[in-house]
Amino acid sequence: MAEIVQQRIEDRIPELEQLERVGLFTKKEVKAIIKKVTSLEYKLHRLIINKDDFIAYIQYEINVLELVKKRRAHIRYQFKKEEIEFPIIHRINSVFRRATNKWKDDVQLWLSHVAFCKKWSTQGQLSKVFSAMLAIHPDKPALWIMAAKSELEERNSSESARHLFLRALRFHPGNRKLYQEYFRMELLHCEKLRKQKAELEKAHIDIAGYEFSAEILSGKLAMVVYNDATDKNKDAEFVISLLNIASIFDFTKDFQEAILQDLQTKFLDDSVTWNFLAKRELDAPGVGEELQTVMGRALEVDRREAQCCQVYEKGLERINTEPMWTSYIAFCLERVKRKTNVQQLVDKRQERLLGVLRRAHNSSLLKEAYYKNWLQILLSSGDEEGAANIAIAATQHYSQSVSSWSMALQTLVHLGRDDVGRLFNKALTNIHPKESLPIWRLQIQWSTANQNPEETEAIFKRGLSSAVPAVAVEMKESYVDWSYGNGGYKKARKTFTSLQENRPLSKMFFTKMIQIEKEQEIPKMDNLRDYYERVLQEFGSSDEDLWLEYIQEEMGPLGRPENCGKIHWRAMKFLEGESVERFTSKYTLLQTGHL
Repeated sequence: MAEIVQQRIEDRIPELEQLERVGLFTKKEVKAIIKKVTSLEYKLHRLIINKDDFIAYIQYEINVLELVKKRRAHIRYQFKKEEIEFPIIHRINSVFRRATNKWKDDVQLWLSHVAFCKKWSTQGQLSKVFSAMLAIHPDKPALWIMAAKSELEERNSSESARHLFLRALRFHPGNRKLYQEYFRMELLHCEKLRKQKAELEKAHIDIAGYEFSAEILSGKLAMVVYNDATDKNKDAEFVISLLNIASIFDFTKDFQEAILQDLQTKFLDDSVTWNFLAKRELDAPGVGEELQTVMGRALEVDRREAQCCQVYEKGLERINTEPMWTSYIAFCLERVKRKTNVQQLVDKRQERLLGVLRRAHNSSLLKEAYYKNWLQILLSSGDEEGAANIAIAATQHYSQSVSSWSMALQTLVHLGRDDVGRLFNKALTNIHPKESLPIWRLQIQWSTANQNPEETEAIFKRGLSSAVPAVAVEMKESYVDWSYGNGGYKKARKTFTSLQENRPLSKMFFTKMIQIEKEQEIPKMDNLRDYYERVLQEFGSSDEDLWLEYIQEEMGPLGRPENCGKIHWRAMKFLEGESVERFTSKYTLLQTGHL
């Protein structure tokens, strides 16, 4: 191993001498480089090699390259690159190859090699890296696309890029992203050739000696890709994506018309098609009038939006489905959210949206989420009766949905409806018990604000008997709080005492009562001890903080410090696992006054 390392160091001597001779590095710096690379080389030749050692070696060599570049710029010396930079770049590529041969599955390592080749303009090496990487990772379409783009952009080779795309499609037949990028590549190549031809003709240069394929210039290759792609992906959304790519190029008007014709012929039973066709009306040519005034521009926008709605209506005549209504409503909602100072346009947009929402609801094809938007509009416009009716209608269509019931009940509570109590009971009947906690919370809030204490207490008791632990636990915690606020300390203590043996229990249930006791003018230490003893029975094996809080209470003015030792001894017996170590550390901090 030592002989190999020594040989590699000796191979560096010519470039290091050049660095010193031309004044880029000092003699001291050259010695430091030799010392560092010797250490790095030894790490690469150990019996058990580490990937991090290779990365560290590569990074050091790149740092040297960057430093050489900066020094060259500083002293304005640009000669002897073949004798200085080229050997370093060659060595880095060699180390990268060794690393990727060892750790073939590490895609990030391959991509780092690619990035290095791109930055330091080693184009020939870049193609080799991509070739080796794709041989190992042919299952990753993104790498094929990256390699093809590199051939087109870095090496200006459309033929190589095309070859890579075709190979990729053999591994991934029908892959949408590959087809999209392949289509884009053919159009880019076509545009580039057209520009070259135009420049030559403008300069009055004979183009007979240049190869300008009529098929490529006319875009036939791109259309071949399109036809193959749409044969394998019969999907409106995919066709639209190719149309959007074609629309970037100004020479593709005929392509766009052909693709649009395909869309209108083959995919009219897809809501995506109608959504796309409708939104195209926003960009359609205007009526040819000058729109100098704000009102004139608003009227033109209104006219375009009305045309969009006409297209949606045609779509609904053909496919009366939820996705179709969803697209229509999403468009109308997006237009309503747009800001404008013209009230007439605001009113028109809102009128359209409300009309579409109502019709979708009547068709039982309105998505649950849109009921919330509907309610917000009705409430903001002051239509309380309409909002109440829609809130109830939402629960009828989505009777088992927690979100629909929550939205409806919040609305009805806000409106002060008399039948809210009945609807709370209906909601809890329809919703799955495991999802009912938000409704219980709402009911408690409403009852506390609107009903007498006896009725509220009855709701708490029904919640306490729930078979769902989360509901029962939260009802206990809220019941203690409510009892304290409604009936004072005695009521809270009575509630706590009646519930402390009824499982499931939570730590919060006990700590609420502890907090209530401590809020009294003269807290009773005996009561606090009882609360701590009870909560420690339930949670003392895993919660070291409870023991520490108990000790702190005994160390306080109402406690007995002599009890702290016993509590500490019990804690060490009760606590399990890592809780013991945490308790010991925190107890030490407490004793030293740091907690």
